[in-house]
Amino acid sequence: QVQLVESGGGLVQAGGSLRLSCATSERAFRWHAMGWFRQAPGKEREFVSAIDWSGGSTNYAHSVNGRFTMSRDNAGNMVYLQMSRLKPEDTAVYYCARHVGSTVSSSSTDYNYWGQGTQVTVSS
Repeated sequence: QVQLVESGGGLVQAGGSLRLSCATSERAFRWHAMGWFRQAPGKEREFVSAIDWSGGSTNYAHSVNGRFTMSRDNAGNMVYLQMSRLKPEDTAVYYCARHVGSTVSSSSTDYNYWGQGTQVTVSS
Protein backbone atom coordinates (compact mmCIF):
# COMPACT_ATOMS: atom_id res chain seq x y z
CA GLN A 1 0.00 0.00 0.00
CA VAL A 2 1.41 3.37 -1.05
CA GLN A 3 1.22 6.06 1.60
CA LEU A 4 1.41 9.77 0.89
CA VAL A 5 1.70 12.26 3.74
CA GLU A 6 1.23 15.97 3.14
CA SER A 7 2.50 18.72 5.43
CA GLY A 8 3.09 22.45 5.40
CA GLY A 9 -0.44 23.77 5.34
CA GLY A 10 -1.60 26.57 7.61
CA LEU A 11 -3.05 30.04 7.87
CA VAL A 12 -1.47 32.83 5.86
CA GLN A 13 -2.44 36.33 4.84
CA ALA A 14 -3.22 37.17 1.25
CA GLY A 15 -0.03 37.83 -0.66
CA GLY A 16 1.94 35.45 1.51
CA SER A 17 3.65 32.16 0.74
CA LEU A 18 3.56 28.56 1.87
CA ARG A 19 5.42 25.43 0.85
CA LEU A 20 3.59 22.13 0.91
CA SER A 21 5.47 18.87 1.13
CA CYS A 22 4.42 15.32 0.31
CA ALA A 23 6.40 12.35 1.54
CA THR A 24 6.19 8.73 0.46
CA SER A 25 8.11 5.60 1.30
CA GLU A 26 7.29 3.90 -2.00
CA ARG A 27 10.43 2.54 -3.66
CA ALA A 28 9.00 3.02 -7.16
CA PHE A 29 8.14 6.67 -6.46
CA ARG A 30 10.77 7.97 -8.86
CA TRP A 31 9.03 6.32 -11.83
CA HIS A 32 5.66 7.95 -11.28
CA ALA A 33 4.31 11.36 -12.10
CA MET A 34 2.80 13.21 -9.14
CA GLY A 35 0.04 15.75 -8.77
CA TRP A 36 -1.46 18.26 -6.39
CA PHE A 37 -5.21 18.77 -6.21
CA ARG A 38 -7.34 20.89 -3.93
CA GLN A 39 -10.90 20.97 -2.69
CA ALA A 40 -12.60 24.03 -1.27
CA PRO A 41 -15.74 23.76 0.90
CA GLY A 42 -18.78 23.00 -1.23
CA LYS A 43 -16.73 22.59 -4.39
CA GLU A 44 -15.43 19.73 -6.47
CA ARG A 45 -11.84 18.61 -6.16
CA GLU A 46 -9.76 20.40 -8.77
CA PHE A 47 -6.38 19.98 -10.38
CA VAL A 48 -3.59 22.29 -9.24
CA SER A 49 -0.34 20.98 -10.69
CA ALA A 50 1.50 17.90 -11.90
CA ILE A 51 5.09 16.87 -12.47
CA ASP A 52 6.46 14.02 -14.53
CA TRP A 53 8.71 11.28 -13.19
CA SER A 54 11.93 13.13 -13.86
CA GLY A 55 10.82 16.59 -12.77
CA GLY A 56 11.52 17.89 -16.26
CA SER A 57 7.91 18.58 -17.17
CA THR A 58 5.25 20.35 -15.15
CA ASN A 59 1.68 21.44 -15.73
CA TYR A 60 -0.38 23.98 -13.80
CA ALA A 61 -3.98 25.03 -13.58
CA HIS A 62 -4.58 28.43 -15.12
CA SER A 63 -5.62 29.82 -11.74
CA VAL A 64 -2.22 29.12 -10.16
CA ASN A 65 0.13 29.39 -13.14
CA GLY A 66 2.91 31.86 -12.38
CA ARG A 67 2.27 31.76 -8.62
CA PHE A 68 2.80 28.09 -7.74
CA THR A 69 5.84 25.93 -8.47
CA MET A 70 5.90 22.16 -8.17
CA SER A 71 9.12 20.23 -7.73
CA ARG A 72 10.34 16.82 -6.62
CA ASP A 73 13.31 15.18 -4.96
CA ASN A 74 13.47 11.59 -6.19
CA ALA A 75 16.37 10.72 -3.92
CA GLY A 76 14.39 11.84 -0.90
CA ASN A 77 10.99 10.60 -2.04
CA MET A 78 9.50 14.07 -1.71
CA VAL A 79 7.24 16.32 -3.75
CA TYR A 80 6.80 20.01 -3.07
CA LEU A 81 4.40 22.78 -3.95
CA GLN A 82 5.75 26.29 -3.45
CA MET A 83 2.80 28.68 -3.29
CA SER A 84 3.36 32.42 -3.60
CA ARG A 85 1.12 35.48 -3.85
CA LEU A 86 -1.63 33.50 -2.22
CA LYS A 87 -5.22 34.63 -2.58
CA PRO A 88 -8.29 33.92 -0.43
CA GLU A 89 -9.64 31.78 -3.27
CA ASP A 90 -6.67 29.44 -2.80
CA THR A 91 -8.19 28.35 0.51
CA ALA A 92 -8.78 24.59 0.32
CA VAL A 93 -7.59 21.21 1.45
CA TYR A 94 -4.60 20.30 -0.71
CA TYR A 95 -4.01 16.69 -1.69
CA CYS A 96 -0.91 15.00 -3.02
CA ALA A 97 -1.57 12.17 -5.48
CA ARG A 98 0.47 9.53 -7.30
CA HIS A 99 -0.14 9.03 -11.01
CA VAL A 100 -0.55 5.52 -12.44
CA GLY A 101 2.19 6.31 -14.97
CA SER A 102 5.08 8.65 -15.55
CA THR A 103 3.66 11.57 -17.55
CA VAL A 104 1.82 14.68 -16.38
CA SER A 105 -1.96 14.65 -16.27
CA SER A 106 -4.65 16.93 -14.93
CA SER A 107 -7.33 14.25 -14.64
CA SER A 108 -7.94 12.92 -11.14
CA THR A 109 -8.87 9.53 -12.59
CA ASP A 110 -5.25 9.05 -13.65
CA TYR A 111 -4.14 9.08 -10.00
CA ASN A 112 -4.56 5.97 -7.91
CA TYR A 113 -3.10 6.95 -4.54
CA TRP A 114 -3.99 9.99 -2.48
CA GLY A 115 -2.82 11.57 0.72
CA GLN A 116 -5.06 12.69 3.57
CA GLY A 117 -4.73 16.35 2.66
CA THR A 118 -3.44 19.48 4.37
CA GLN A 119 -5.51 22.59 5.01
CA VAL A 120 -4.46 25.90 3.50
CA THR A 121 -6.35 28.98 4.63
CA VAL A 122 -5.65 32.39 3.12
CA SER A 123 -7.12 35.36 4.95
CA SER A 124 -7.98 38.60 3.21
